[in-house]
Amino acid sequence: MFHVKQRRKVLLLLTIRLIKRQKMNFSEDHRFITVKDFFVSGESFCLLLNEEYQLLKTHPQPTLDRLGMYYEFDDYISHTDGKRTLFEKMYHFIKRRAIKNKLRLIEQHQPVKGKILDIGAGTGDFLLEAKNKNWETVGVEPNEKAKSIAIKKGVLFADTIEKLESNSFDVITLWHVLEHVPDVVHQVAELKRLLKPSGTLIIAVPNFKSFDANYYKTLWAAYDVPRHLWHFSKTAIEKLFDKQNMNLVAVKPMWFDSYYVSLLSEKNKTGKMKFINGLTIGFVSNLVGIFKNEYSSHIYILKNK
Repeated sequence: MFHVKQRRKVLLLLTIRLIKRQKMNFSEDHRFITVKDFFVSGESFCLLLNEEYQLLKTHPQPTLDRLGMYYEFDDYISHTDGKRTLFEKMYHFIKRRAIKNKLRLIEQHQPVKGKILDIGAGTGDFLLEAKNKNWETVGVEPNEKAKSIAIKKGVLFADTIEKLESNSFDVITLWHVLEHVPDVVHQVAELKRLLKPSGTLIIAVPNFKSFDANYYKTLWAAYDVPRHLWHFSKTAIEKLFDKQNMNLVAVKPMWFDSYYVSLLSEKNKTGKMKFINGLTIGFVSNLVGIFKNEYSSHIYILKNK
């Protein structure tokens, strides 16, 4: 009996130490930049830097009961299929091409088709295309408006990832979603739990070390506070997933994101979407990215070690 109690005590201490090692410290003494919510509230938020991870955290982070209010505006384009303006029409045209590119990328790294989980599925177009390509698909989407649009297209949803079976997905995708989750360490652990040992995890997030981020500074649209609770670098992704015994096997640029983000940043700057300025900075950002390997957004491909 004594030995059983001792073993339990040792396991408890090891668990506590592991949690402490995984906890990331964000001190208010390490303020990286202060940015504004341009879409809803006009409130200002500071971004705190964890130097070890090269990860930024939005501070203060809204409570869960208030977070939804920051998504309630007509221009939140990923939650609608609207094509009211030239910009929205361009967005959806590029989105269709990007979806095909995403599936080609997935099939390069996971050639045997199986089951895909798309977290933050939005209006469901990516999963619909995957389903048409003979993948078995499941989505998770907290926004009811976007989810209802996707359901009408025939997309299947799960309520939450916590209810999904462990080791059950060949591919898990998060297209510009990880930056929105309140507890990033818990989310990373859940992704590890859900992925099959031979599976592939694909994550797309903005890169605050890109040229367009440095050019626009406080006006950079991809900070998008407080909807974006976290702001990633390549170091951050690699270290977060290394803690879950996962390898970063490839990093790919998202070429169109620099143009999209630069156009929105121009709107933050002047109140108008200046196409020539935005497209020029987007082009320069991609050009600089070729030499510095730091693009406006990256796609990260990860696998179990």
